[in-house]
Amino acid sequence: MTPTRRPIVSIWILASAVVLVFAAATGAASPPTWIVFSADAGGSGAQQLFRIDTTGAGIEQITTGNLPAVAPSFSRTGTQIAFTRLGSGIFSVNVDGTGLRRLTSNGRDTYPVWSPDGKRIAFIRLFRNQWRLFTMSPTGKGQRRLSQAPPAGRPSWTADSKSILIPSAGDLVRVDAQTGRIQRYYGVPLDVQTGQTAAVSPNGRMIATVAPRRSTGPPDCGEGRCPQFGLYVGNVARPHRLHKLLDDTGAAGWSPDSTKLVFAAKGVLTVRVVSTGNQTSISTGPHVVIGDAPPAWQPR
Repeated sequence: MTPTRRPIVSIWILASAVVLVFAAATGAASPPTWIVFSADAGGSGAQQLFRIDTTGAGIEQITTGNLPAVAPSFSRTGTQIAFTRLGSGIFSVNVDGTGLRRLTSNGRDTYPVWSPDGKRIAFIRLFRNQWRLFTMSPTGKGQRRLSQAPPAGRPSWTADSKSILIPSAGDLVRVDAQTGRIQRYYGVPLDVQTGQTAAVSPNGRMIATVAPRRSTGPPDCGEGRCPQFGLYVGNVARPHRLHKLLDDTGAAGWSPDSTKLVFAAKGVLTVRVVSTGNQTSISTGPHVVIGDAPPAWQPR
């Protein structure tokens, strides 16, 4: 009698199942996905960068020092962060806090944002009394002003790294990433002041911005009530109507898949699913989250 031969495919499937069962039995888990944000470090008054897993576990301080660390942005690989050291310049650091490196020495430089291809960092610098758009390499070399770009707020890159989206004069503007040549005005209604921290989603379809709302604050700001603000989202493509999500929040950053926002709300880090409105608060212990710039969500 000819012996029955077990198919090689069946053996491979059986071996794969054994590996999966072993991984489950040994408690193997996926590596953490970090959200990096700026916070008042335990009430000290000096804002520093912290990281925390999206599950709310493992909060750790990344930066230290006397000058505030704000406006974080992840590299393409998710291993480095570019950030602003107020009054000192733009720096980069590894996500575990090692490898601190100064990239610029201009104390007014701010809002560094890494390009999706990892080759450049866009930022804004005060130039002749206006905030203008600059780019540089990840090492800080090749700093140059995009001379054709209009005055700008926090930049966002298009997915192909060929264009940059900037808040400018109450609108969202797309410019060429090499020259700053204006490619398109979108007609998105952005507040001239608070809209400077607006962030476009990685897929380029949505924008999140802080904007004024109907004032309900205390009547101690001159002749009227104090201004009140809310977090709004809208489509980049038409129609451009902005929809308010929440009152009294900080600037928001996007998840890599463009489905969630992360922001500060009453000193607490909050994650919100844009399509459903479901949201989760993430405890940061004694560290009060600051919402002046969007938190950064690590790409995977």
